[in-house]
Amino acid sequence: MNMIEEQEKNEEQAQQEEQPKEEKRHVEEFRLNGTEALNKIKELLHQANIRRIILKNEEGKILMEIPLSVGIVGAALLPVLAAVGALAALVAKLTIVVEKVEE
Repeated sequence: MNMIEEQEKNEEQAQQEEQPKEEKRHVEEFRLNGTEALNKIKELLHQANIRRIILKNEEGKILMEIPLSVGIVGAALLPVLAAVGALAALVAKLTIVVEKVEE
């Protein structure tokens, strides 16, 4: 194998290693009233394997979608919690759809 072929092979291996591995995802749904929904979301935000939280009204219309990454913590979540609190006060029943990644 000459130097060029070896370099191409190394570059190809590096690209394959950089690509994220396929994640297994599953979805859970919770139907709660406003106060319970806010408490549940606070609880969910502390779980590392959650990738997205979707809030829906009683008719199934999406009110808010919260994409989560591993690095979001603390003060970055305060605006999200404030918005969820406002929604919880306005809507009698919320459906929380939680997208999780299996570790």
